[in-house]
Amino acid sequence: MPTALVITAAGINCDLELARAFALAGARVESIHLHTLVENPTIIDRFDLIGLPGGFSYGDAVAAGRIMAHLIRQRLFASLAGAVERGVPIFAPCNGFQIAVQAGLLPGPAPGEAWPSEAPTPVAALSVNQTGRFADRWTRVEIPDQTRCIWTKGLTGPESGFMLPNAHGEGRFVAENALLDQLEGEGQVAIRYAEGDNFNGSMRRVAGICDATGLVFGLMPHPERFTRWTQHPYWTRLSADERSGETIGLQMFRNAVRWVEARQERREVLSMGR
Repeated sequence: MPTALVITAAGINCDLELARAFALAGARVESIHLHTLVENPTIIDRFDLIGLPGGFSYGDAVAAGRIMAHLIRQRLFASLAGAVERGVPIFAPCNGFQIAVQAGLLPGPAPGEAWPSEAPTPVAALSVNQTGRFADRWTRVEIPDQTRCIWTKGLTGPESGFMLPNAHGEGRFVAENALLDQLEGEGQVAIRYAEGDNFNGSMRRVAGICDATGLVFGLMPHPERFTRWTQHPYWTRLSADERSGETIGLQMFRNAVRWVEARQERREVLSMGR
């Protein structure tokens, strides 16, 4: 059974939902405080999946996710980059996305390039919502056809099911046009807000991106809060057919767990052939 690490810290408040989503998808989950990992980064080597939960880490002092991102940059970047190189999927919703971008984990190195030994300078940002206000709402989302993100590939379901909850005040994705062109061209835009639902003003409606391997996935919406249909904002008005399959939130976690399982099976086959 794949093992998932959920990294907790002061102010994180979506760790239980994230742990539950991993468990529902078939992973064994362990939650470990950031300070424990800082003291012993090799703990990360034990896990097949990693989650950076949402919330308000360290009170979002200075800026959203800034303090936790700084700690990761200084003490854990090499371990997390090494995990990606080993093939470990990383999921970073909301505050986790803000942390991953500032820590240099996203958008990551260009296709074909190795991860650097030290955290790079951030090249994108999650800025203040265009409205200047915190927003708590569900939005319709779209998955680009050519995305390389293992988490969002092949999601299925009714149009009414392609919605996700959001809760943030600093979620507007901002980057240079050249970087946006690169992300789109390389299939690293993993999820977008639907036309008319880009409430925070993100450039090109980007709701989430992945790294060049497709393993590291950060987004502002919260898929871990939509793992069962009764969490849908108007689930009682949906038909039985619409609610017959798994939610897109749970499907994302299934994708990652199955990816790990398939990789483990290939390793076993190769080891038996030696």
